[in-house]
This record gives sequence, structure tokens and C-alpha cells, in this order.
Amino acid sequence: MRRPSIKATLGTAAAILFVAILSAALWTYAHQPADLRKRATATGGDPRRGEAMFIQYGCGSCHALKNVRTATGSVGPPLDGIASRAIIAGRLANNRANMERWIRDPQHLSPGTAMPDLQVGETDARDISSFLYTRTK
Repeated sequence: MRRPSIKATLGTAAAILFVAILSAALWTYAHQPADLRKRATATGGDPRRGEAMFIQYGCGSCHALKNVRTATGSVGPPLDGIASRAIIAGRLANNRANMERWIRDPQHLSPGTAMPDLQVGETDARDISSFLYTRTK
């Protein structure tokens, strides 16, 4: 009986790993509270791209967010569970429009706030807010 080649064995292992990762991701998404999935979808944004934009704009230098590389800051509030908060930015109702406005122009909404104006575009703000609305504690 012939033994499978190392190449075939590695290919099989890679396929099994891919299926396991995909299954875990789908399970995680399916088991998020329905309200969070609905809020993320309602933004019209792409939460996966939003995570990349969150990293690109350096949001993690001020905000902590579990399981996001570089998100270890302690200047602003931690953002885990932000989707379930009633208020954002200390005074705004937590809804899609306010979240996007806050991300795009915090100094206009609250002059002197520690949150810098990073010149975030409309699409990027929508994707970042969609990403944040998928975050649980």
C-alpha cells in the first residue's frame, strides 16, 4: 500500500483547517444577538472592511477592542459592547447616523473632545460603524 505524499497530506490538512475556520466564523456570526446583526446590516456598511479601516485610521491607539491587533489604547473608552450602549460620545443617541457623524467629525459635534478629526470619509465611517455594531462584550 502506498503512503500519501507530504504534498497531499498538507493539502488535506489545509482544507480541513479552512473548513474549521469557516465553520467557527459562521457559528460566531449566527450566535451573535440578532439585534447586533441587524444593526450592523442596517448601516449598509461592510464590517470586515470596517475592521481594516479601524486599524488603518489608528483607532486602536486610543481605544481598546478585544481581538483587534493594535487596539490597546486607553485614552478613549474601550469599544467592546458599544453596540449595546444607549449613548455614544457622552451625549449622542447610539444610532447609525450619530455613530457615523461622530467618527467623521467629532470636533464639530463636541468641540475640544479628545477624539481627533481623522478626515474619515463617508464610506469608511459607514464600514467602521458597521464593524463596531458587531462587537459584543
